Amino acid sequence: MSERHYSLADRALVNLDQAVRTLFGRPMVTERRNPAAHFEEVDLSDDERRHIGRLMRINHTGEICAQALYQAQALTARDPQVRERLERSAREENDHLAWCEQRIEELGGRKSLLNPFWYAGSFAMGTAAGLAGDHWSLGFVVETERQVEDHLDEHIAQVPADDQRTRAILEQMKADEMHHADVAHDAGGAPLPAPVKLAMKAVAKVMTRGVYWL
Repeated sequence: MSERHYSLADRALVNLDQAVRTLFGRPMVTERRNPAAHFEEVDLSDDERRHIGRLMRINHTGEICAQALYQAQALTARDPQVRERLERSAREENDHLAWCEQRIEELGGRKSLLNPFWYAGSFAMGTAAGLAGDHWSLGFVVETERQVEDHLDEHIAQVPADDQRTRAILEQMKADEMHHADVAHDAGGAPLPAPVKLAMKAVAKVMTRGVYWL
C-alpha cells in the first residue's frame, strides 16, 4: 500500500474519532473565550427562554453539520494547503459548538435528537463537494457560510435586546462565518450553480424546522 493510501486511512480514522467527539463528547475548543462570558444573565420569561433555547439548538445542530462538512472536505481535499485551511476553520467552528451547547444548558434546553442524522447527511454532502474538486469544495464553503450568515441575522433579530449572552455568541459566530467565507473565496472557491444554491437552502429549511421541535 502506498504512503498516500496510508495517509488517507489515517485521516479517515481521525475523522471517525472526530465524529464520535462531535456527536457524543464535549467539544474541544481553542484558546478563545466564550464571548458570552462578558455579560450577566438576565431574567427571561418562560416563553422567551424556551424559544431562544430552541434557536440555539438549531445553531448547535448547524455547527454539528459544519463539523461534518469540514471534516469530509478536508478528508477529500487534493491540495494540502486547502486541507489545512479547512481543518483550521473546523477548529474555530468547534468553538461555536461548545458555546451553543453551553448556552442551551443555561437556558434549560436540550440538544437535538436528530444530530446523528444531520451529521451523516452533511458528511455525505461534504464528501461529494470534495470529490468534485478543491475549487468546487471551497465554493461550497463560501455558499454555506453566506447562507449561515443570513440565518444568524434572522436569529439575532429574534433575541431580546437585553439578552447579551445569546447575542454575543451569535454575533461572534457570524463574524467567524464571514471570515471563513472570505478565506475560501480568496483560496479559489468557484461560484456554485443556482440550482445547487437553491437545493442547499431547501435542505437548511428542513433542518431548521425539524430541529426547532426535535
